[in-house]
Amino acid sequence: MKKLLILFSFSSLLLFACNTSETSKTEVITLSKTSESWNGTPLPKYPDGNAEVTILKITIPPKTKLELHKHPEINAGVLLKGELTVISETKDTLHLKAGESIVELVNQWHYGKNEGTVPAEIIVFYAGIKGTPITIGKHEEE
Repeated sequence: MKKLLILFSFSSLLLFACNTSETSKTEVITLSKTSESWNGTPLPKYPDGNAEVTILKITIPPKTKLELHKHPEINAGVLLKGELTVISETKDTLHLKAGESIVELVNQWHYGKNEGTVPAEIIVFYAGIKGTPITIGKHEEE
């Protein structure tokens, strides 16, 4: 009888909690869904090996230009704050504002620069193979 009373009390509490006038809905917004980099280059096929996911939060100070580099792995990001310009070695250019996404170039030389007055903050997700570097600087390959 005691168990039945506890069960009834718990059920009543759940019904009361579910019957509130406020409802919140989970919202899902697709920022990117593509098989191409931002300049239209097809993304490469995944090589064989053990998968490794890396997630970085990168802050680029105002008036800063990153070195020329490339990524051997597929990666994508979302700019959280500020503005960022990405320029490929062939001068393809992408201007990002806070809230916008990027599907990065793979095995193509490029650099980013923050020409703004506030730090550019970006979260980048790398989907690669364990043991593969996520970024290679131009000076490292020479």
